[in-house]
Amino acid sequence: MLKKFLHWLLTLIYKVEIKGLDNYHKAGNKVLIIANHTSFLDPLLLGVFLPDDITFAINTHISQRWWLKPFLGLSHVFPMDPTQPLSLKNLIHHLKHNDSKTAIFPEGRITATGSLMKIYDGTGMVADKSGAAILPIRIEGAQYTHFSKMRNIFRLRLFPKITIQILPPTQLAARGGGNGKNRRKHSGHILADMMTEMMFATSHYRQTIFAHLLEARAIHGGQHTVAEDLERVPLSYDSLITRTIAIGNAIKEMTGAGENIGVFLPNTTKTLCVVLGLQLHGRVPAMLNYSTGSAGMLSACQIAQVKTVLTSRRFIALAKLTGEAEQLARHVNLVYLEDVAGHISGFDKLKALVQSKSANYWYKHNQYSPDSAAVILFTSGSEGSPKGVVLSHANILANHKQIAARISFNPQDVVLNFLPMFHSFGFTVGTLLPVLSGMTTFFYPSPLHFSVIPEIAYEIGATIMFGTNTFLAAYGKKAHAYDFYNLRYVVAGAEKLQESTRKLWADKFGIRILEGYGATETAPVTAVNTPIDFKAGTVGRFMPCMRYQIEPVEGIEDAGKLHVKGPNIMLGYLLADAPGKLAPTASIYGPGWYDTGDIVNVDEDGFLSIRGRSKRFAKVGGEMVSLTVVEQLATKAWPDAQHAAISLPDAKKGEQIILLTTQKLAAISELTTVASGVAAICLPKKIIVVDAIPVMATGKVDYPAVTNLAATQV
Repeated sequence: MLKKFLHWLLTLIYKVEIKGLDNYHKAGNKVLIIANHTSFLDPLLLGVFLPDDITFAINTHISQRWWLKPFLGLSHVFPMDPTQPLSLKNLIHHLKHNDSKTAIFPEGRITATGSLMKIYDGTGMVADKSGAAILPIRIEGAQYTHFSKMRNIFRLRLFPKITIQILPPTQLAARGGGNGKNRRKHSGHILADMMTEMMFATSHYRQTIFAHLLEARAIHGGQHTVAEDLERVPLSYDSLITRTIAIGNAIKEMTGAGENIGVFLPNTTKTLCVVLGLQLHGRVPAMLNYSTGSAGMLSACQIAQVKTVLTSRRFIALAKLTGEAEQLARHVNLVYLEDVAGHISGFDKLKALVQSKSANYWYKHNQYSPDSAAVILFTSGSEGSPKGVVLSHANILANHKQIAARISFNPQDVVLNFLPMFHSFGFTVGTLLPVLSGMTTFFYPSPLHFSVIPEIAYEIGATIMFGTNTFLAAYGKKAHAYDFYNLRYVVAGAEKLQESTRKLWADKFGIRILEGYGATETAPVTAVNTPIDFKAGTVGRFMPCMRYQIEPVEGIEDAGKLHVKGPNIMLGYLLADAPGKLAPTASIYGPGWYDTGDIVNVDEDGFLSIRGRSKRFAKVGGEMVSLTVVEQLATKAWPDAQHAAISLPDAKKGEQIILLTTQKLAAISELTTVASGVAAICLPKKIIVVDAIPVMATGKVDYPAVTNLAATQV
């Protein structure tokens, strides 16, 4: 009777919804239930809403607390002392010899971050040795109750909706062989992966970006600040949504449904509103890379069949882009935001305010498909002609949820975003991730102000920063030792993180840089190191629910070309030879797979190491040589200089390696002193000293420009 009463009461108060009960029944009788731990309510929720009598494996000291006595009378309890190995053996024995459903919280404690905490290896060993079916269960919503430990982190509410999602049962297959310690560690890794896969699989990413924005407002509150820029006018969810609707309504009148609209704007809150406003009515923002000049932007407009480009007179004047704007205006309709704003009347603003307040109702009937195009980003073209990458709403939101399953962030975090929005790292991770997750993002218009950005980080108390090795190295040299005092995470991507940069940040600021890897085509994060899973020299482990294949490459033994598949893989390309037509991804492994073109190695723990681009290998005398390795040798010899290695045709050996460097008086003889264990074939045939290595706006080396420069001097 008490269980039925609690079922009725909790359903009334928290609108508890249980999903996947058929998976519960499929699990059988000998089951180990693993669940995330969000609040003190969790055991009660499982005990009341799961059909059978559940046995709970609970810490001995916690089970003796008086306030748990009434609940423990409803369930079977298996007391455990985590300091005693015998407790784990007893639990394994219990699962082996009893048909029961036993629940355990592998984190061992209630989350203090809102995300998964560390997963104890002991639970993995229990799952491995007991042979029981594993039933993952996700509890969602209880972290927002006053029974959680999230006070002063999340906005707690009296009666948030709670969902219990039961995933299909599975088995833990630990690696055979090895000693007990290694097997236990491996079992713990597998269980942790199960938990992160569970967190992602139960996340709601199959929706549009604007719908997710409305959800974020409901969770964090309309007055919660989510964006700011150099104008220092904080933007709350309410004001962001109202401005988005106002600008979206205005742009709707001058464009057509499904039309690709060029965005020629800097990192500001206004640009954020423009992008969201376009998406609101099914227009697709095509983010123009203005660092490529008018020729590059016109090429992008042609590829994406862009007829209208949104820009700002003030931006063009400040950025000294008048010539580029004039060239662009000869071929497309250049629309200035100042003119658009001038046509938004007081009535239009009032209408937008009313629509903002009622958006949860009217937008439900106006949603576009999650699989429709959300943005067009153009690849840097660092090794060839740029391509338009079309990402859907679901692609972008899936990548957000994949990141959230591996790294904890919360509404108290402040992201300093200086990466341009025309770059996938700056658009998806630096801009939309914080806005849709309750964090505050501070927009800075350029990553090239090496002395200013550390001061901005200090002033706003930034806790998270994303960057490239080039930029992070420059900030590290210019910054005061206390400028980054508040940073929790610094994540590097887009290019290889040099050991000198890693050491500089560790020694000067006490910060461990988390290196990741991705591509515009993967929206963009494919793998990343985390505070829990970290291995220096690698780019981390794959995102949840991503599959990979390694294609063998002739001449390379311990690595191969990486192909990936997952919910974050792009819809397809827009190419110069077929403007406006979507070309699907191409891979030898079939539809849905993306050929990254990167040569990688994946170790036994799942950590990914990048050996170089397939196009960044030279074939010298029939042997494959990584140009990245050549650059690493140069960095080791001359850590304070910049380097770029390329290959040029050679009559005798097929190709020759040329190293460009800013190191004065650089000589091959100096490289040989640091090339211990490296084959002589990896040394460059010629070294060219230059004043500067050509780079793109994102900080990546511009290899076509480097090749042209080398060819003129060889």
